[in-house]
Amino acid sequence: MIPLSYLPGRPFPTMRRRRPKATTAADTAIGARIRAQRLARKMTQIALADALGITFQQLQKYEKGRNRVGAGRLQEIAQVLRVPLPALFAADSAAATSRTENLAFLDSAGAMRLMRAYAAIEKPRMKRALVALAERIAGQIP
Repeated sequence: MIPLSYLPGRPFPTMRRRRPKATTAADTAIGARIRAQRLARKMTQIALADALGITFQQLQKYEKGRNRVGAGRLQEIAQVLRVPLPALFAADSAAATSRTENLAFLDSAGAMRLMRAYAAIEKPRMKRALVALAERIAGQIP
């Protein structure tokens, strides 16, 4: 159907397409929390993706904040991870960004393994010794 505003001799008007909304810092923060909760439960991306009925690539996009997570999908993720839905949100976006940056080092499985091992140590003296060793290895303490 030709629009009424079309006049012969003028270029045909094109329909404007809506662009998908760009992801925000909040999307990235939610993705980081999903990843942290998944790793805390020793769950692989494949296992969580299968439980949700999506591909692991889609889950990767959610965790990296490249794709927005819809409300229904977010509720499913919370149920599968057995966490309350608010655990995947922050009180405000500034706090979300700050916490996301603080948890960025947990992006690897090795960091999570190290944290679990540290938490399993019962003697405070041994914990301090492990921290001192790690800092020395990292070059933070001479």
